[in-house]
Amino acid sequence: MGKGVPAANKIKTDLHEILDIRHLTDSTFVLRIEKKDLEFEAGQHVCVGPPNGIHTREYSIYSAEQDEYIEILVKEVENGLVSPSLKKLQKGGYVVVEEPVGYFTINKDLPQAQKYVFIASGTGVSPFHSFVLSGKAQNYTLLHGVKYASEAYESEAYDENKYVLCTSQEDKGTFNGRVTDYLKANHFGVDAHYYLCGNCNMIHDVYDILEEQGVSTDNIHAEVYF
Repeated sequence: MGKGVPAANKIKTDLHEILDIRHLTDSTFVLRIEKKDLEFEAGQHVCVGPPNGIHTREYSIYSAEQDEYIEILVKEVENGLVSPSLKKLQKGGYVVVEEPVGYFTINKDLPQAQKYVFIASGTGVSPFHSFVLSGKAQNYTLLHGVKYASEAYESEAYDENKYVLCTSQEDKGTFNGRVTDYLKANHFGVDAHYYLCGNCNMIHDVYDILEEQGVSTDNIHAEVYF
């Protein structure tokens, strides 16, 4: 979501124990850490870093609001400032965690039956995983763009009728092609609220597609990973 930033410039930072690590692919894993007194809204993010490092990185919270722990979905970035160090940590170790922040959340004033379209690329699916597990949206469709079907990242959490896996590098999943290709061919209407999370190129392309389909920018919400 963001670039590595010096931990020393942040406030309200604490050490949290690593409770578990789940490896989903060779490069992607879920880090489960103790929650302590942290409270958050689904869609918010935390800055996390190794205990003895000088950098942290922003990660959208992957777990549900009601869980007694916090999880983040991490993809190791070669030569990254934070993710390679996080991958080396083990259960029982510690990470630096800053308080949850962010405004990429569901509007509480919208009706319960509001239609949502969640559009993600790669690990940008993380806040939508939290939305769904937290019960924030019942009437949703999740479009998840990845290269390979192995990058579906615990998609069993979603209603299979509401999850569309778009694979660009192999003929597997729900749709063979980019998530933007699927969106061009399938209109979800101007009354839906669209939440976009992933790389900036995908988000810019989706914005253009939705505007061409007549969707107001008031109904488009974005969180950029870069």
